[in-house]
Amino acid sequence: MIVEEIMKTEITTLTPSDSLETAILLMGQKKIRHIPIINDKKELIGLITERDIKNAAPSLLHRKTEMTSDAPIKDYMKTNIITGHPLDFVEEVAGIFYEHKIGCMPILREQKLVGIITSTDLLHTLVELTGANQPGSQIEVKVPNRTGILYEVAGILRKNNVNIHSVLVYPDKTDSASKIIVLRIRTMNPIKVIENLKENGHHVLWPNLPGV
Repeated sequence: MIVEEIMKTEITTLTPSDSLETAILLMGQKKIRHIPIINDKKELIGLITERDIKNAAPSLLHRKTEMTSDAPIKDYMKTNIITGHPLDFVEEVAGIFYEHKIGCMPILREQKLVGIITSTDLLHTLVELTGANQPGSQIEVKVPNRTGILYEVAGILRKNNVNIHSVLVYPDKTDSASKIIVLRIRTMNPIKVIENLKENGHHVLWPNLPGV
């Protein structure tokens, strides 16, 4: 999946000369935490976040009286910004979010701001990709780290006429010769599948059903 498929294209933006008060009001009205700052050519030149405002003027976020901060955003915005491209892979972008501990990423095409993605967007995408929002069951199987093993496991599900929502594979931290396959399958009763997996010599980690 590429960034273009999940990015928001209706973007709330401001200019460097807009006031901090304007940013605070917009964040409240739009229920957002990040506002890209652009110039008259729609080029990204900065980013203001809720955290930046809290650090700069924490009292402004909690005042119930009329705000009075006319300070320009340029005095508070970040200018060293990590950006992405619409054709970047979502998985790689998620790694950048994790590594740099960022909450959003402006998306540029030919230096123009065309979209934005947030950590919430990535979370929603992960839920959809894994099928966690669909009815079904999850099975975790420890398998030897060798070619063709996923095909074998999938073949057992095929024989049981069970559709697969998603497949994740990750290393077994306790055994370098093994991997863990996580399957989300479209059935609420996985007992027969678990039995067949075990009959074929596979180590089912989850669910660990008594007597199965």
